[in-house]
Amino acid sequence: MIGLGRSFALAAAISCALIATIAAAAAAGAFAVGACGAYGYGYDYRKVTAARVAALQKCAGRKCRIVGDMRRGCAAMAIDARHPCGSYGWAINSHLGKAENASLRRCYQFGGRDCVVRAWACDEKG
Repeated sequence: MIGLGRSFALAAAISCALIATIAAAAAAGAFAVGACGAYGYGYDYRKVTAARVAALQKCAGRKCRIVGDMRRGCAAMAIDARHPCGSYGWAINSHLGKAENASLRRCYQFGGRDCVVRAWACDEKG
């Protein structure tokens, strides 16, 4: 009787792990940026098109556009804190820290003087 219970528990654990793996493999995300620090993101969607729609809907600003897709990664956007309608940078990378650093570098490259990370998002595996 105990052996049957253990077998059932093992089968249940394997099933849960398999379902989680399938869901993680299907995770898709997108990142949008716009004027004056506007941003939007969609993550952990089954399809990239759905993530893109969500990112654009969440981007509450002018001139919003999709800048990239996230699959097992992260996106970040940095703006000049003193002039949010001025310089900005964004990046997508497999690691959040690398995306944040790259977005800050790009903000400074384009003339920012007091750049800060304004937004970030990661999909399931990012």
